[in-house]
Amino acid sequence: MIDRILVADDEFLIRQLLEETASRRKIDVVCASSGEEAIEMLRKDEFQMAFVDLKMGKASGMDVLRFCSENCPETLFVIMTAYGTIETAIEAMKLGAFDFVIKPFSPDQMEILIEKGKHWLQINEREKYLQKELSGGGTTTTRAIGDSPQMQEITRLLQRVAPTNASVLITGESGTGKELIASEIHRLSEKGTGGKPYIKMNCAAVPENLLESELFGHEKGSFTGAAERRIGRFELASGGTLLLDEIGEINTGMQSKLLRVLQESEFERVGGNKTVKVNVRIIATTNRNLREEITKGKFREDLFYRLNVFPLCLPPLRERGSDAVKIAEHFLKTQSKTLARELSFSQSALEAITKYPWPGNIRELENVIERIAILEDGPVIEAKAFPPEIRLNQDLPISEKMSALTTDHLLNIAELEKQTIRKALIKTGGNKVKASKLLGFSVRTLRNKLNEYKNDSSNTDDFFKSQQDSNE
Repeated sequence: MIDRILVADDEFLIRQLLEETASRRKIDVVCASSGEEAIEMLRKDEFQMAFVDLKMGKASGMDVLRFCSENCPETLFVIMTAYGTIETAIEAMKLGAFDFVIKPFSPDQMEILIEKGKHWLQINEREKYLQKELSGGGTTTTRAIGDSPQMQEITRLLQRVAPTNASVLITGESGTGKELIASEIHRLSEKGTGGKPYIKMNCAAVPENLLESELFGHEKGSFTGAAERRIGRFELASGGTLLLDEIGEINTGMQSKLLRVLQESEFERVGGNKTVKVNVRIIATTNRNLREEITKGKFREDLFYRLNVFPLCLPPLRERGSDAVKIAEHFLKTQSKTLARELSFSQSALEAITKYPWPGNIRELENVIERIAILEDGPVIEAKAFPPEIRLNQDLPISEKMSALTTDHLLNIAELEKQTIRKALIKTGGNKVKASKLLGFSVRTLRNKLNEYKNDSSNTDDFFKSQQDSNE
């Protein structure tokens, strides 16, 4: 969540633009007109994001960034400048800047950056469950891995591979924590302890026609919309680690270009003819079976062997025994702090967590615990608070589970859904956007549900009728 932003710029209009943009999102903005003032504010207060001008008299934006990197590394730092250079961007990113924006910029660009920051913080919070509660910490041992034999083996392998420069291929089902393990490898390496860059690239999230530019950068005018030179992820990661998340999603044409970079440690930006040399450690993740993809002709065999120098296969949560309970208790503890009230699991709740196979793995477990913690009023979470599929006896075969869902069960589930939506709307003061995020589905789905309740002739509930015309 982003609720407090620092804006440092010696131009009043820039400060005003950012303040108005953030206020539309109900975000508190604190402004500084100099680098010295920004540093003083960072000493006194906490901010989720900081937008700082590069040139501001005695203390520059880079000076503020260096202070921020050392004293408040959790703050997402965005450099703003009208005098952007590739060298400045590289230096800023290596010092830990979250992003780099060229003036003049529009309110829409700022909206996108804030949303990007919000998404990053959510992912970062998800990663912390391994880094805080379930181990002893430290810089030479892995953090928050778990006590199951499978995860103890992952711990041993991490400690062996981290100090090397070997490429690592991390495989496993969605939600098993592949990105977290990648960050642990970097943290435990010399690159991590030496403050070297750690750059992430979600291959599945970038359109095919933009992927090459994202990876290798482009020159000004190289294609429509290329108004400025842009440096790619490989260049930003030089000297450090590049995470290629969901590597199995890129097409074979891009795979060929990627292979060449891995072999030669050099490339050209899109539209350029200058060869750029880099020294990057590659960590790749995928939830696909790449050997099967090779057989289907969808993944290059030579690229697979280039990436698969050191393979790590993460087990699904259902195979990790008591780890599910420990992770669930960590998530509940986190929610207790967020909601400012003590919460705990009953024995029946712990049994439900243990028996359920968690097909969505850690991600599913986290979402369920967060939802329960918000919706339940009592200090002790009982098994009945869990969704129906988790409450059902997990020892039964699938066919018996399905046959157990009689008409009565379906009616109960429908009523449970209705009451859950009611609670979410009450919790969020009728805000459909927040309620839909809390419930785990889209705003459109929530509107459809409300329309369904409104048009139900047997429905006499005025609550849902009142919600229908309320503001988002």
